[in-house]
Amino acid sequence: MSAASPKKVVVFDYGFGNVRSAERALARVGADVEITRDYDKAMNADGLLVPGVGAFSACMKGLKEARGDWIVGRRLSGGRPVMGICVGMQILFAQGIEHGVESEGLDEWPGTVEPLNAPVVPHMGWNTVDAPADSQLFAGLDADARYYFVHSYAVREWTLEVGNKNIRAPKVTWATHGEPFVAAVENGALWATQFHPEKSGDAGAQLLTNWIGTL
Repeated sequence: MSAASPKKVVVFDYGFGNVRSAERALARVGADVEITRDYDKAMNADGLLVPGVGAFSACMKGLKEARGDWIVGRRLSGGRPVMGICVGMQILFAQGIEHGVESEGLDEWPGTVEPLNAPVVPHMGWNTVDAPADSQLFAGLDADARYYFVHSYAVREWTLEVGNKNIRAPKVTWATHGEPFVAAVENGALWATQFHPEKSGDAGAQLLTNWIGTL
């Protein structure tokens, strides 16, 4: 038998993410990676990774100009995997508040991205997380594994409730910097991390391996 073909992953290039680091990290764990904003390629890939750095409002503007909002929505409506990283996670929520200005997000999850209440901001460096015991994203990773964060804003409250017992509730991972905040979410085809797995060494590589294993 021949070996299975590597999974095709598109790193969506809309001008607001460290796409080269993401490309290298995904290639390192065996994915067939392409950086593009091409609609068909982004739609047809096994997995779509949406990076993000900078301001929430600027990322949303860039994403919409590249039709990324449409692509993410269409993929998710068809159960096609999408993963957001850093601000690429934040824009999945309903809104972001920066310097008192509210900006609309993709509203895949309810919730607001707000400034962190912490003695030192930005939260920059390595931190542990508190993941659910049945997490697929953090499978095989020790509880004391550390991940690399760079952010001043976060979701401080998880507000999505699932009242239907037949619908699997999202798995939410938390971290603490001054206060608890959402560090990762696993919700069907949509996964996301506030930290940078592509900058998180072996732990980040294992996490990306876990995601690719679900594609």
